[in-house]
Amino acid sequence: MTSKSPLDIVCDAGPLIHLDELDCLDLLNDFRTILVPEQVWREVERHRPELKGSDVKVERISVNISEDPAFQTQVRILMLDLGEQAALSLMALHPKAIFLTDDAAARLAAKGLGYQVHGSIGILLRAIRRRQRTHSEVLSILRDLPARSSLYIRPGLLQEIITQLENPVD
Repeated sequence: MTSKSPLDIVCDAGPLIHLDELDCLDLLNDFRTILVPEQVWREVERHRPELKGSDVKVERISVNISEDPAFQTQVRILMLDLGEQAALSLMALHPKAIFLTDDAAARLAAKGLGYQVHGSIGILLRAIRRRQRTHSEVLSILRDLPARSSLYIRPGLLQEIITQLENPVD
């Protein structure tokens, strides 16, 4: 087993749902803390109620949405939902954490705020480096992703990732 990462993550609903669909939610367990706003958890329960019994250890946090005018402007421009707003508001309290989201607008907002951002695909690729999954296992998961997960990834981008994994450049 790999050692715990010294990093905390703040999760949006998408990665929790998508990684669970792929039977890969355990890949989050090596982070020091998995912070999930209550607003995000309610969204997860609505879309993936079976996740409730999962053995992933999340720290559910009550979060007040930031009232900062610049933040609220970004919310309106990028049409961020309540879960994304809560997760980004929580990131403001944990700026060294990694923001985990599969939503393009939330990713854009987080990068604009200076946060480190990753998504489900990044977690899968990280699993190879952390020896949580083999190279072959991750390739198989990526090939099966469209049939096994509600994660939308442009087919050309998914194929590019698969091709890079099949033909690594040393």
